[in-house]
Amino acid sequence: MLKGKNLLCLLDLEKEEIEKIMDVSFLMKHFVYSNSVPKPLQGKRVALIFEKPSTRTRVSTELAINLLGGYAVVLNKSEIQWSRGEPVEDTARVLGRMVNGIGARVLSHDSLVKLASYSGVPTINLLSDLSHPLQALADYMTVREKFGGYKTIAFVGDGSDNVLVSLMAFASKMGLELRVASPPGLRPRPDIWKKIEEEAERSGANIEFYEDPYEAVRGSYAVYTDVWVSMGQENVAQQKKETLKDYKVTEDLMRYTASGGIFMHCLPAVRGEEVEASVIDGKRSVVWDQAENKLYTSMAVFSLII
Repeated sequence: MLKGKNLLCLLDLEKEEIEKIMDVSFLMKHFVYSNSVPKPLQGKRVALIFEKPSTRTRVSTELAINLLGGYAVVLNKSEIQWSRGEPVEDTARVLGRMVNGIGARVLSHDSLVKLASYSGVPTINLLSDLSHPLQALADYMTVREKFGGYKTIAFVGDGSDNVLVSLMAFASKMGLELRVASPPGLRPRPDIWKKIEEEAERSGANIEFYEDPYEAVRGSYAVYTDVWVSMGQENVAQQKKETLKDYKVTEDLMRYTASGGIFMHCLPAVRGEEVEASVIDGKRSVVWDQAENKLYTSMAVFSLII
């Protein structure tokens, strides 16, 4: 079903394919905990390109490949000719001759498209300016784990955030409810939002924007936020902080969730900015579960695609 496909955005997958990834993610977690991981990547070589710094994605993807019996070749941008101006297309052509798959964390989503097109091998998005599919898979895995099924998430912050786009893509494909509290000027790219709306109409998903965080959070099972200033946005940092100053996740805001509501964050976090320290470090926070689950969703994706 998924073998040989690219995973550049969750919107590119069918609902059944996402369901398969999620089921295999739970299976992989069982295998790891029981020390019985199969080796479907035995003899496979996977290049992992990091144009941007990474902690959770780097560790989870490299470990995933190794645990599955594959060999991960980690390439930081500063270590390869890409950093000296070699075209992405040329890097892709070379890698396509040597590896069975590529995972890439890039500044521009266009670089992923070129890697997939010119390498001829399955390419997986480890983060781009557009989306972060492996993160959203781990997030919804965490929600399903905590509640026994998928529940309503309220995202508070930047409405154009790349992680949010992937959460929207997942929700729109799976027919879920997602609420977004964000200033009016921060929205997804029009072309991507059009696709999300079309998918939501087909699946019956409900994705709504609110200006009032309390309205969005009321009755939600999970409250999610991300840093206000992503890597590469340093030139607009002060402006974004000013725009988003009323969209901090506080203990008071968390009071309006459904009973047993949880706090989520893709990390790294800036305590005191997008979230109060007492929230992210409190008992309702599941951020460490999200981080761990990235290993299992990575294992599922690499095993199914490569």
